[in-house]
Amino acid sequence: MVLGRSQAEGACGQGEGGLLRMRARGRLGILTGGGDCPGLNPAVRGCVLKAAQAGFEPWGILDGWKGLMEGRGRPLTREEVEPIVGWGGTILGTSRTNPFQVEEGRGVESCLRHWKAWNLSAAVVMGGEDTLGVAARLYQERSLPVIGVPKTMDNDLSATDYTFGFDSSVTVAVDAAERLRDTGASHHRVMILEVMGRHAGWVALFTGIASGADVTLIPERPVPWLDLARQIRKVHARRSTVLMVASESISLEGIPSRDQDGSQKKDAFGHSLLKERGVGEILARWIQQETGLEARASVIGHIQRGGPPTLFDRILATRVGVAAAELAEGSQFGKMVALEGSRIVAVSLQEATAKLKLVPPDWWSLLNSVSAPELGSGEREPHGRAQEV
Repeated sequence: MVLGRSQAEGACGQGEGGLLRMRARGRLGILTGGGDCPGLNPAVRGCVLKAAQAGFEPWGILDGWKGLMEGRGRPLTREEVEPIVGWGGTILGTSRTNPFQVEEGRGVESCLRHWKAWNLSAAVVMGGEDTLGVAARLYQERSLPVIGVPKTMDNDLSATDYTFGFDSSVTVAVDAAERLRDTGASHHRVMILEVMGRHAGWVALFTGIASGADVTLIPERPVPWLDLARQIRKVHARRSTVLMVASESISLEGIPSRDQDGSQKKDAFGHSLLKERGVGEILARWIQQETGLEARASVIGHIQRGGPPTLFDRILATRVGVAAAELAEGSQFGKMVALEGSRIVAVSLQEATAKLKLVPPDWWSLLNSVSAPELGSGEREPHGRAQEV
């Protein structure tokens, strides 16, 4: 239950009263946008089951904002969603589509036209900073009754302590790091695991700490490369192997890289496509040149996005999905459901998407205590938007 609200009115009945409540509530749209991650299906499930109890007709919008623009949607039934609590991916599909980037406002107008044609009473939008940023604009500029559900394996959304998808992603990354440690020890190599994380280093940070990595590189903490080379030599001399975890978005300033000319391709939200950078391979070549040690890089990539959600993500996703339907029931629009400690709360969608949640320096201190010490200092604020937690 969302704090600050009364108990839901109860399950929708099977008789005339239940049908009348369903007609009164109307259709509740549900969409998933941006990169997929474990937890989306249990979130959809929780929202559908609670919405149906409250008298809504759950309506799936396919492939995120692209589906709303193109008018592709369908009913969602209890029977369809009941078994998906442990499924990876999203049964609704997803896309990185920004209707505000379509020329002459046609994207937004198409969204509004199909919203009206479907007779939607409200919509629950599950996504990260970009997908929810579109929802916030549609609420502010076009008065669409929307509710946000935070979803990102990067865990970089402000106003919520954790997002579903993060725990599952890091669990997979830790397993990969431990496997790299085993093979690295056998061959006396420096092993580098490149993990996802567009602006914030939470995935790399938690992976590095939980796997016992010797070196963890995150975008918030610039690395003095000569110090890093010395640290790698020192660890290798002591143990004959080194395990390094690196975020895909770390700064490579000071070493040759493919993105120095700024010509990287962009997505619909203006973000560089980080898969083009090849951070792991660049680091491996640099380490071999600077230290003479044999280095190998592995990119876990989209393996982090797939597979069944962990227990933590199943529970969190279910809670926020149910809470979003409760907010719709109470006509509390322009809100995002969030995890605050152990509570699910409602926060301003506009404020929740205004800043990114970056890794603050107190986490660096913990990292220094259990891995390579004093590898850098200083903070970074991508696009001028940052928040410490």
